[in-house]
Parts: sequence; C-alpha cells; structure tokens
Amino acid sequence: MYKSVFSLSLLATSVNLYAQNMDSPSNKASDVERVLVTADFRQTTLDQLSASATILGDERLRSRQPSHIDSVLNSIPNINFAAGASRGRFIQIRGIGERSQFAEPINPSVSFIVDEFDFSGLAAAGIVFDTKQLEVYRGPQATLYGTGALAGAVKMTSNDVGDASPSYVDARIGNKQSYRVEAATGNDINADWGYRIAVVHNRSNGFVENTFLDRDDTSQVNESALRFALDGSLSESTSLALTYRWYDIDNGYDAFSLDNDNKTLSDEPGFDEHQTHAVSARSTTTTKAGDFIVIATHASHNIAYGYDEDWTYDGFHPWGYISFDAYFRDVETQTAEVRFVSSDDTALFNGVTDWTIGAFLKDSEEKLLRQYTYLDSDYASTYSPTTTAIYLQTESYLSESLTLVAGLRVENYDFEFSDNNALNRDFDTTMVGGKVALQYQYGEHFYYGSVSRGFKGAGFNPDNRVNDTQRFFDEEYNWNYELGVKGPFLSPSLTARAAVFYMDRTDTQVSDFDVITREDGTAGFVDIIDNADLGTNKGAELELNWQVSDAWQLNASAGYLSATFEGYTLADGTQVDEQRQAQAPKWTANFYSEYSLTDNLSWIVDVDFKSEYRFSDGHDVTAPSTTLVNSQVMYRLDDWLLSLWIQNAFDKEYYTRGFGGFSNDPRDEYAFDEPYYQIGNGRTFGITAHYEF
Repeated sequence: MYKSVFSLSLLATSVNLYAQNMDSPSNKASDVERVLVTADFRQTTLDQLSASATILGDERLRSRQPSHIDSVLNSIPNINFAAGASRGRFIQIRGIGERSQFAEPINPSVSFIVDEFDFSGLAAAGIVFDTKQLEVYRGPQATLYGTGALAGAVKMTSNDVGDASPSYVDARIGNKQSYRVEAATGNDINADWGYRIAVVHNRSNGFVENTFLDRDDTSQVNESALRFALDGSLSESTSLALTYRWYDIDNGYDAFSLDNDNKTLSDEPGFDEHQTHAVSARSTTTTKAGDFIVIATHASHNIAYGYDEDWTYDGFHPWGYISFDAYFRDVETQTAEVRFVSSDDTALFNGVTDWTIGAFLKDSEEKLLRQYTYLDSDYASTYSPTTTAIYLQTESYLSESLTLVAGLRVENYDFEFSDNNALNRDFDTTMVGGKVALQYQYGEHFYYGSVSRGFKGAGFNPDNRVNDTQRFFDEEYNWNYELGVKGPFLSPSLTARAAVFYMDRTDTQVSDFDVITREDGTAGFVDIIDNADLGTNKGAELELNWQVSDAWQLNASAGYLSATFEGYTLADGTQVDEQRQAQAPKWTANFYSEYSLTDNLSWIVDVDFKSEYRFSDGHDVTAPSTTLVNSQVMYRLDDWLLSLWIQNAFDKEYYTRGFGGFSNDPRDEYAFDEPYYQIGNGRTFGITAHYEF
C-alpha cells in the first residue's frame, strides 16, 4: 500500500510538472475554478483550500434528482453511508463513522452542518431543498468543528437571502407512487433587509412489499421541511441573519425479511420519525480591527424509531417469537460561538499573518424512552453532554507563493448520564487538536502538505448486561498526514484535484455486539463500543473535470482506501490481531457525462461504483461490489427545465445495511448463522418540471 500511495503521489506530481512546462500565455485556462468554500473561517475557493474536499453545486445536485443527501453521497470518493433506518443517515468518511444508534448515546465522527446548525448525529435532517451547494471535507476538521469531525465534515449551504437567488417551483412524479414538490422565493424588503422562504414535501411508497398485511407502503417516505430566513443591516457596521428551520419526517421502516427478497412478513411495521424546530442568529460587526462574529442556535428534535424485531407475525411458526423494539428521543441543543477575524490593519508581523480566534459552547440534553418486548418495564435515560472550546487559526504569507496555515483547538468534553436502572455516570476530559498546512502556489497549480489531528470524546455502554470491564471506552485521536495538488492536468481544459493521505488512529472506537440466548431460545443483542489499540486508514483521492468541448463536459473521481484496525477483542472473546474496518470499501468511483445535443436539449449519464466492504466490525458479512447507472434527458426553454430521468437504470440489487452472526429464522430452529440485508432502491424513473421566476 505504501508503494501504491507513493506511486499515485509521484504520478500526480510528475503530470502536473509536465502540465506546467506546457503552459504558455496562449494555452492557459481562461476560467479558473472559483467555487467558494463556506466551511472555513475566511472566504476561500476550492482550488485554494489545503484539504481534500468535494463541492457539488445546485446544478450537479439537481442532476441526481435528490431528496436526501444519501442520494448523492455515492458520487463522492471515499464516502460511504449506512441505513438501518428509512434513510442512509449514518455517514462514513475514509472508513470512519457510525453505522447505527440504538440505546447507547453516540459521539458522531462526522460533523453534519446545515447553514449555522450543527445537526451532527441527526442526518435524517439531510433533506435537500433550496440548496446552493453540498460540501464534503475529508480528514479531521478539529479546528473548525472539534469532537464531531474526527473523520471529516459534511455541510449543506442554502441559497442566499433576498433577490440574489432565483424564485422557483419544482415538481416531480415517479414510479412507486412517488412525488415531490419544492418551492422557494425571496426578495428585498427594503434597502437594508431581505427574506427567503422555501418549502418541500416528498412522498413515496418505497420498494418493500409487506405480503402479510398486503401493503406496499410500510417503508414509505413522507417528508416535509421549511426554511425561513431574514438577512439585513442593523447599522452601517453590523449585519444580522436570522433563520428558522422546520422538519416533519414520518417515514416507515419495514426493511428486513427472512428471505432477503424485499417481501416482509411483519405484523407491526416499524417507523422512523423526526420532527425539528430550529432557530439561529448570526451577527457580524465590521471594525478596523476585523470582523466580530456572534452565532447562536437552538434546536429541538423529537425522534421516534422502532422496528418489528421478529420480522414476522404471531403464528408464523411454532418456534417463532413476537417482539417489537422502539426508541423515543427528545433532544435539545444550544450552541453559542464568538469569533474574531483579523483585518488587514490588525494582521500580525507587518501584515504577514492573518488570524482568527474564537470560543464555542454546545450544550445538549437527550432523553430516551425505550419500549421493548423483552424489558420488564420501559427503559428511560438522560444524557447531557457539554462541549466548550477555544480555537486559534493563523495564515502566514511567507512569500507571494508560500503560505503557512496553523490551527489549534482546545476542547473540554464532559457528560452526565443517568437511567432508571440506577446507573449514574459522568465524565470529563480535555482534548487538543488542530492542523498545520504548508501551501504553495506555482503558476496555476496549488500544492499543499498538511498534518492534522482530530479527536472524539470518550463514552460508555449503558446496557446493564454489559460487564464492568466493557463499560467504558476511551477518547479516540486521529492523526492525518496529507499531500495534495490542484490545477490544470495535461491540458488547460482538464483540471484535477489529487490527494494522498495516511491516518493514524489511536484507541480506535470499534462498534461491536454480543449475541445472547434468551430463555425462549431466540437471539438477543447487546451493543458494545470498545477501543482497539490502533487503526490505520490510508489511501488516495482523485477528481477530474474535463471540458471536452463547448457541448460536452466529463467529470470523473476515484477513491482508494485501505482501512484496518489492530489489537482488539470481540465481544465473544475472539482476539483480532488485524482486521479490515467496516463500511470502508477499497475503491469508490464516479463517472459523469453531460452532453448538449442542441442549445436546449442535453443528456446526462452518471455512474457510481463501490467495491465490496464489510458491514460490521463484529461479523464477516459483506456488501458486494456495486455499479449503479443513472441518466436523464433535460430540455430547457426560457425559464422552464424539464427532466426525464432514471435512477439505478439496470435495476441492480445492492445493500445499504447488513447483519450476520445469528439466525432470526424459526424455520431452521435458529440453528444456522445467516446474513440479512437491507436492500437499496430498485429502478426509479420519472419526470421533473422546474420553473424559475
């Protein structure tokens, strides 16, 4: 692997040096990529960012016909997701990230940000509507986001307020009785203030057929969301942005069947519900010393998740059992942040070093009520984590072409936990992370090398069946070493972004489960998080953009990942010397072609590839390699855009979650360990009409 990574790095460097030798005033690219990055302290562009990142703009997002971020994640290198719910709301970056949440409180490894809101661990709210761009940052983002960004960050940025963004109506219909309606409008209220309002409703029966209940909607999607934003000036020097967000998600969850055929037998289909009210305020005061920024948010989430554990009905088999498991959470989160960004007048060392300094507070309370057939009474717990942090980032311009970026974040993470089993726990730790990067601009090419350190808080396993030696797990640290290059590649019309990385994880948090045999002979599960001695995640990412002609654009991306952990004992006592990490496919790739047949008519082909990967660290069931082909034809006339589209055109069967190491089938007397899969969406097709005004 070291040789592979070195070879990729050498190839990227050599080719770019060759491209520079070919550059002349007559063949330099006329258009330099100016995609703005929002998830940074200072405004910068993607081609000037010392990190491996992907940004999908509104047109590229629209080409995927997305309803949720899980519709687009497969197109991004070294990104994966797990369902185990109605949506793929558990995200992994470079093989790191959670796969599910049941009774245990989790500390997310991937930050999920929507505008100013920190929805980390709550990616059910990843509904795509009125979205300006989706940004994915690979590698630790500790300086910016702290404990939630051990692996990286995903940020959704909404369209601008006022008359800067178009008003539109978007309507979509498709098979499986699906439809989607989205609308947004905004304007200036007066010379100082503007507004924007956007709404969406998404509905589909889904691909599961419940043959016992004779229903085809037990895995339905029924989602609505709203955004209302105001932005304006309080004075000549102070601006204020206010946002309200509302989500109402009422989805079904009836995913697993004994025969893995999307035909379920559940007599109590599950549910996956999420209601959110969230408000934010951001003020920016510009002074001679710099910009003084204050950000405050509050979010209230009501979450309900439940499933038919036996996957069948009463009387299905003499050996059968009946069980339902449901989790109800009330989550309240408040954040406050104060940030001071220097101006040219206050840059240090005679204007050589810009700086940003800030403080952050996040306070949450999560109340859980679990109703489970095999509990003597309902289980209730309260989990209250608090994060406080200070951070500093500097950018020192060592020469016209050489810049040193240094960031540091010191974060205190503590929590209190109590439940109705008389378990009371509290924990307090201080963690340090950050980043040092050297950036070099040579002609139109941008090179960087960086070392960053991310962290993730400690925790414990609350299940009273967990023994004392497995009760607590330690915080995890992640050192990321990265080299990257961005710029023209062989031709001015072909641009590239390439990166190689090596991640060294210590006290790697590993999710496992223990299988117990209940008194009736059926299998029960105890979820356990523990620490492995060492985790190693290394690989490369490459993204290419080629403007073949005025009528034809090609994009291609690929990710290579080798992810293992060492020194770990499974819940069943098995000692693991070295093992592939779960949800970490070795290869991910995407190919995108957009060809203009006429001035009004264009054709898009979008292909995703993901190689085989393990579903879990606790068993050996894998997802096979998968290639999904999507396509659409678009016709544009004045303010209208009509799209005829198809997703998973060849109706490929693929999986979004998998389990193994047990049997849930009474027909074989629970005697044989079997794999069970949650199957992804089959062929989907329809038509979309988009009108701007």
